[in-house]
This record gives sequence, structure tokens and C-alpha cells, in this order.
Amino acid sequence: MTTLRSALFNLLFFSGTLVLALLSLPTLLLPKDYLFVSYRLWARMTASLLKHICGITWRVTGDIPPEGGGYITAGKHQSAWETILLSLVLDRPAFVLKKELNWLPLIGWYIWKLDMIPIDRSAGSAALRAMLGAARQAAKDGRPIVIFPEGTRVAPGTSKPYQPGVAALYRQLDMPIHPFALNSGQVWPRKSWRKYPGAIEVRFLPQIPPGLKKAELLETLKSTIEPASDALLSTQQNNPVEKA
Repeated sequence: MTTLRSALFNLLFFSGTLVLALLSLPTLLLPKDYLFVSYRLWARMTASLLKHICGITWRVTGDIPPEGGGYITAGKHQSAWETILLSLVLDRPAFVLKKELNWLPLIGWYIWKLDMIPIDRSAGSAALRAMLGAARQAAKDGRPIVIFPEGTRVAPGTSKPYQPGVAALYRQLDMPIHPFALNSGQVWPRKSWRKYPGAIEVRFLPQIPPGLKKAELLETLKSTIEPASDALLSTQQNNPVEKA
């Protein structure tokens, strides 16, 4: 049954995404706020398909950030889910993402138009400067900045080293960080087309104020996010957990 439901979800998700992307082409000529309407519509479509076909629900708990910008959010990246559904939680989020996504057919046009924050991971210090420049503009526009400190998707229950990019944003922008934990990878694994029934929870954790040094910040983030994310996994022990 999981295989059948997953196949149906993928068929409707990808076809629906294509139709919406084509219908939204005129928004590329308009201010980006119009495109955010399509982005949130895509997120609602995805949430509805997940709920009614795959039996996947979601909720947000904890110290939810205020509306508007003026802060950074940082957390685990376990699935494509958070890059879609967080647009229903945060106001016009600006995601830090790998530059290669800008070159995807059609989808890359929307990423560019939405002024996301691309980073060329092979460009060294130049990539960091470019990331900071784009992040400053997003902050000026009153948008929350979303970054995944590990720099890539990770399987539930595992972790990778926290990269210095989050510390650079934190120190240069002088903004607080709202860390979050989640368990999306249990129901939408990163290396599988199958979706498993369950409940996704995004739990926002206590705010980290500006002022910490680089090493202290990275340690604080890791010691905050990792145990909170692991605690969420215990709520769905019957679901498959992908191994790294």
C-alpha cells in the first residue's frame, strides 16, 4: 500500500508542480511578492497530497519566530519537505542553497526570481562574500534567512559537521538565530521515492541572541538542534529510518 500511495503522490506532485510552474510564468515579469503567492500555493498543494494520499500530517511547535524578518533560522535538512512547507510558516523566507539549483530548467528561474541566497561551494572566500551580500539584501527586505548548517541533507539520527557559513551570517548580520528541530526524513526520506505515513513536527527552539563567537555559536547550535531532533524521532519508532 505504501508503494502504491507513494507512486500516486509522485505522479500528482510532479505533474501538479509542472502545471503550476507553467501557469506561474507571467509572475516572472512581476514583483517577486506575486511569485510568493504561487510558492505558498505549491506548498499547500504538497501538504494536501501528503495528507490525503500518504497519510502525512504536520505541525509547528515551540518558540515560533515572529512575523517579518530580522532573524536567521537554522536547523536540520532531512528532506525536500522543509524547502517547500516552511514557506507556510515563515514570511517570504530566503533560503541559503547551492548555486547549482539556479541552473535547473524552469525551477531555476523561480529560484532566481525569489532572490534566494545561492552559494558556490567550490569558490572559497568569494562564495562567502557573495552569500553575505545576498543575505544583507534579504535582511534589508525584511525576510527571514533560512540556513541548514550541515550544508546538505542528512538522514534522521545522523549528523555532519556544522559549516562556518551560519556563523558568518550570524556575526556579519548581527541578528539572532531561531534554531529548529524536525523529523521530516522519517516520512519523506532523502534517497527514496517512497513516503511513509506519520506526523512531521517542526519544533522551534529558544532564540540564540547575537554576540557569540564562532566556535561558541557552532557548539551551541549543535548541542541545541541535535538532541531536539533526535527526541522527535522517538515519536515515530515504527517508521523506517534511513541510514547514512
